[in-house]
Amino acid sequence: MNFSNADRAEVITQALPYIKRYNGKIVVVKYGGNAMINEDLKEQVMEDIVLLSLIGVKIVLVHGGGPEISEMMDKLGKKPEFVDGLRVTDKETIDIVQMVLAGKVNKTLVNLLEMKGGKAMGISGMDGRLIEAKVKSEKLGFVGNITKINIAPVVDLLEKDYIPVISTIGCDRNGNSYNINGDTAAAFIAGALNAERLIMMTDIAGILRDKDDPETLIPAVTVKEAQQLREEGIISGGMIPKVDCCIEAINEGVKNVTIMDGRVPHSILMEILTNEGAGTMVVGEEK
Repeated sequence: MNFSNADRAEVITQALPYIKRYNGKIVVVKYGGNAMINEDLKEQVMEDIVLLSLIGVKIVLVHGGGPEISEMMDKLGKKPEFVDGLRVTDKETIDIVQMVLAGKVNKTLVNLLEMKGGKAMGISGMDGRLIEAKVKSEKLGFVGNITKINIAPVVDLLEKDYIPVISTIGCDRNGNSYNINGDTAAAFIAGALNAERLIMMTDIAGILRDKDDPETLIPAVTVKEAQQLREEGIISGGMIPKVDCCIEAINEGVKNVTIMDGRVPHSILMEILTNEGAGTMVVGEEK
């Protein structure tokens, strides 16, 4: 499709109210899982994040990397094991998690952001004791529950106009490292920052009334409605922990949370810079 210069100018003009609304506001983006696999799409997402940063949105990027961890474990001859959707993490596995998340995945994203014209800094939840944690369950090993967020390192980076890129590894006072669920970490970090928005870019369109029909996407729900949809079985399976994280973020002070398909080109720009948006927005009491 060919756009004239007048068309491009009109698009920018239509986005102006949203640019003004989000200028100077903090938006936390959770990016992970299967939404990160396509390399071309990953580059485009980083371009979108740089664009938002350049128009004054204070972006904090929290990332996972489950597929990359499993790939590395396979290369090292270690079979991944899951209990209730969580990766069993023994001492050898937490070393792999730390190597992949805080190393390869984190620095790849930082490098892409810099290549696209952004100013990014990669940190893990261990830096500045950003994410303090304790053992979630003995049967899961070094999988952690968050006990405290020390948000100062992220605030310092935002004040210096960096895009903080955070890998979700926690720590305790005894020197142990923990594998932290990325959605949960993003919710707690967004709450600690009193963020305007939390956007969860995943590989699902959002909350569907019929999980097999994308046309049944629910564009917005309150916390109360989300709990009712869960009781009705409409929110089920892997969507339950994601919605729980949305509610956790709102309880922590985030104004609204959106679950959306990160595989859709420019979905984050559609969500922030248009009236139509993308995915499902979860809000407190008003839509």
